Amino acid sequence: MTAKLTTTRRGFLTAACGVGLTLAGGPARGQSSDTLRFAELRGSLDASSLGLRPGASDDQSRVLSQILAQAAADRKPVFLPPGTYTVSNLTLPAFVHLTGVQGATRLAYGGEGYFLLGEDADHLQFSGLIIDGANRWMADFASAAIQIRRTGRVLIDDCDILGSRKHAIALEACGGRISRSTITGAADAGLYSVEATGLRITDNDVADCANGGVLVHRWQSGADHTIVTGNRIERIGARSGGTGQYGNGINVFRAGNVLIANNTIRDCAFSAIRSNSGSDVQIVGNQCLASGETAIYSEFSFEGAVVADNLVDGATTGVSIVNFDQGGRLATVSGNLIRNLTIEGPYRTDPPGFGVGIAAEADTAVTGNVIEAAPRFGMVIGWGPYLRNVLVNANIVRNGPVGIAVSVVDGVKATQISNNLFQDMSEGAIIGYRWADAVTGDLARDGAEAFDQLSVTGNTVG
Repeated sequence: MTAKLTTTRRGFLTAACGVGLTLAGGPARGQSSDTLRFAELRGSLDASSLGLRPGASDDQSRVLSQILAQAAADRKPVFLPPGTYTVSNLTLPAFVHLTGVQGATRLAYGGEGYFLLGEDADHLQFSGLIIDGANRWMADFASAAIQIRRTGRVLIDDCDILGSRKHAIALEACGGRISRSTITGAADAGLYSVEATGLRITDNDVADCANGGVLVHRWQSGADHTIVTGNRIERIGARSGGTGQYGNGINVFRAGNVLIANNTIRDCAFSAIRSNSGSDVQIVGNQCLASGETAIYSEFSFEGAVVADNLVDGATTGVSIVNFDQGGRLATVSGNLIRNLTIEGPYRTDPPGFGVGIAAEADTAVTGNVIEAAPRFGMVIGWGPYLRNVLVNANIVRNGPVGIAVSVVDGVKATQISNNLFQDMSEGAIIGYRWADAVTGDLARDGAEAFDQLSVTGNTVG
């Protein structure tokens, strides 16, 4: 009985290996029985058995469109064997489940207007495909190599999306998941999502995009609930210029309740993570390396931000929680490690300038952070009258000119700076400023009794 079971298992493994070898070796025209068995095993329609020809030089959009329409009617997946399939102006039906062999099945854009377009669909799923924009012209109305609108379930998994003359992926009013994919060489952003309806962007590699990495936007401020986790984002440019509209690894605009966690982001022209008017955003556990400007921003008219346990190594400013003048308020900044900052940025800036570890203005607790070698200020707390209810407690600031620059102009509200450790500050640990001008001695030594709204207690200066 044992020998019989062993023989049966060997036979099964031999058959399985045969399928794998056939797929890896590329298709024959009129494919092998092993490929057919693979398609049947998946419950798929095999596209090559229905007239699609891998490697053909002519455009195969019409044939693939017919196959997808047939599969949609039956709610069946479509399997594309290895090879290159040139298509243009492919409008997707309401149901698509298109799968290939990762690294071997390529959809190449033919350059005739737009590449892949889905609208008002139910379920659009792509896996194991190379989706190649081939750096070819796209019509003015086309926004991306893959553009999908008003679709509740978009699944892109284990795909390579490359060479788009615009965005690589553009989603409008979509939910679903973009995961384990590589997105490279987009002339605009790698992934642009607007008005999401429950989107996960997880475990992707996004690189060498000319204007942005991952963009999570809304037309008007509101809850978005997008989750951006575990991605590697690097070498993001700002081809269109500006002072931060472009060139960010992850950019949130007007989108609330967004979670950005455990991403590795490096070599961005501006910010690793920039949240503009995004309320209740969480920015947790990210590595932000070699940012061209502020590494982590929460700015303008936001309410609620958690910035915790991030590592910033290389930037002009580490973490900035600002624009109380436009309603930016309510945050915690805790447990971040910030080092290797510079005063040299991508444009000429207003005071207080670049070279700041953490900036905060309103209703914010700044606790348990470590800042080393900020070339201008370890922290800037408030700006002019824009300072209210900031707690700065139990931080370490070392090796720089000024540890904390705190606003002491008329009109500031209650602020407490307590139990922090300062080491090797050449100009002072805590100094009061009126706008850009230092107007006090070291308050850590002299006390802050002259300022009713400021409490400075229990700090250690080494």
